[in-house]
Amino acid sequence: MSKKGVPHRKWSKEEKLRIIQLHLEGHISIERIEKEEGVNHSLVSAWVRKYLEEGENALEPHNGNPYAALHTSKSLSEVERLRLIVAKQEVEIARLKKGYWVEGAGASKEYVTGSGKTTKSSKNSE
Repeated sequence: MSKKGVPHRKWSKEEKLRIIQLHLEGHISIERIEKEEGVNHSLVSAWVRKYLEEGENALEPHNGNPYAALHTSKSLSEVERLRLIVAKQEVEIARLKKGYWVEGAGASKEYVTGSGKTTKSSKNSE
């Protein structure tokens, strides 16, 4: 568990791979790796499991929304444009399944529930 106010450490693919190899090839216990490397034992276990199941590519960091850059891009290919539309529709379907939808945009965005209650976006409320 991280301390309050301390940002989470970001581990590169190379660092994860080195730590995994310490455990698998160097036969060092996960508890010892936790003490020496300063990485939580459950995180090391998750990395090892992913590595054994999916290989090195599973260790690549997956930061951010892959479609975020597409919103501002002026020159989208047809495939990129269609992927963006599908992603937006998937988000909208998930919202509707939870029983609310969005009306408006930007600062005037409101979330409307099926019972007719309206709430402002939490980012916009002060």
